[in-house]
Amino acid sequence: MVFDHAGREVARHQLAHAQILPQAGWVEHDPVDIYQRTCEAIEGALSQGNLTAQDLSAVGITNQRETTVVWNPKTGEPLYNAIVWQDTRTDRIMRQLEQSGAGETIRRKAGLPPATYFSGGKIQWILECVDGVRAAARRGEAIFGNIDTWLIWNLSGGIKGGAHITDVSNASRTMLFNLETLDWDDELLGLFNIPRSMLPAIRPSSDTNFYGLTQPGGPFKGEVPLCADLGDQQAATVGQVCFLPGEAKNTYGTGNFMLLNTGTNIVPSHAGLLTTVCYQFGGAPPVYALEGSVAVTGSAVQWLRDQLGIIKHARDIEALANTVPDNGGVYFVPAFSGLYAPYWRADARGCIVGLSRFNDRGHLARATLEAICYQTRDVLEAMVKDSGVSLEVLKVDGGATVNETLMQLQADILGVPVVRPVVSETTALGAAYAAGLAVGFWRDVEEMRLNWRADKQWEPRWNADKREAGHAGWQKAIERTLNWIDVETR
Repeated sequence: MVFDHAGREVARHQLAHAQILPQAGWVEHDPVDIYQRTCEAIEGALSQGNLTAQDLSAVGITNQRETTVVWNPKTGEPLYNAIVWQDTRTDRIMRQLEQSGAGETIRRKAGLPPATYFSGGKIQWILECVDGVRAAARRGEAIFGNIDTWLIWNLSGGIKGGAHITDVSNASRTMLFNLETLDWDDELLGLFNIPRSMLPAIRPSSDTNFYGLTQPGGPFKGEVPLCADLGDQQAATVGQVCFLPGEAKNTYGTGNFMLLNTGTNIVPSHAGLLTTVCYQFGGAPPVYALEGSVAVTGSAVQWLRDQLGIIKHARDIEALANTVPDNGGVYFVPAFSGLYAPYWRADARGCIVGLSRFNDRGHLARATLEAICYQTRDVLEAMVKDSGVSLEVLKVDGGATVNETLMQLQADILGVPVVRPVVSETTALGAAYAAGLAVGFWRDVEEMRLNWRADKQWEPRWNADKREAGHAGWQKAIERTLNWIDVETR
């Protein structure tokens, strides 16, 4: 996506890439496919906008966090498929860490629970389970990065001197990063038996000392400063201009991610949330956030489309959900990868409860939309508990916010207004803001704040009794998902 100074979209091009599902609980991507599609998306957007590299002030990257790539820096070849954030194959590693007492060390230093979600266990699995990788790491022929690092390395030269870097927001999602020192932590690296030499240098999210330049032989066909990098949810927080402590946003994508800005204070969570770096602009102190991560929201709609075939296109779910006035007593908990915040239960699995002969596809479609909203309520309640701040309005973004029925249900289930900005793809906008800030395209955060404009607001329609009765049913459904995977026999 290309943006102008007013934060308006100038051009975009987007492409899907393949999902690889080798066995239950495993989710992979092809890193080469991702880079090739990225190049095609860049070329398509420039073509659509009739733009060249000379028209661009700067480039920022935002990425699906935690998705783990290990590759040979001498050949540029991945040593294994990217292991995606949703993948649960590292559950054994996480249970061993928790049982050994290392979980408290990870929480204290990294702000994260030991969970399959994060990168550390995925790197360990590749080192342990893919032949030759640990030996390659000792030779300097195996390096790690999340997708941001992989893209920046390729775009800035690859095997011909590409920059091997990440930013503080992505580093804080690995279980290897110390929130206070802002560096890789030797004790944490030891827990996962990961050599420091594999890891990228850590830089600010917006850096006046550019990470590198795009290459004339690459998709930009010229040199543009690569100077911003933010994990997708942190980027959306920047795109929603949530620069003050207490401001929050919720992004609706494959999963749902709510972030609450806590300023320069590291706020440990006692309610099942994550403490994470939100962003760091230049030499300023980092800004932290509390985050609630929900693994399966938009991907539940994809499941209805791809696995069940009850809709042809993701957008069809809104019309189908509106064929019924309510959920007909049906609840769907899409715990395909276990439950994330605030439960952190890897033993949970998805379930549909409350079915009778009365129910039809419409009820399942509506229950799927409600599942997105109830999971968001669970996270919001945890945030209020941790921070003591009650939200008066929820800023929303991401692809699913075009579904107006979903947005109305979200206001009904939360009991607070929901507001969508004019630019709903705030993840890309946040990366653009961070890049533009590094080169002076925007003077400061206040100039970016002036760009934010509301597109539509939804007010709650349900009364308190209906809201609480619905939530009670959801909590009963959550209970049915737990203890499905037998820990002793896995």
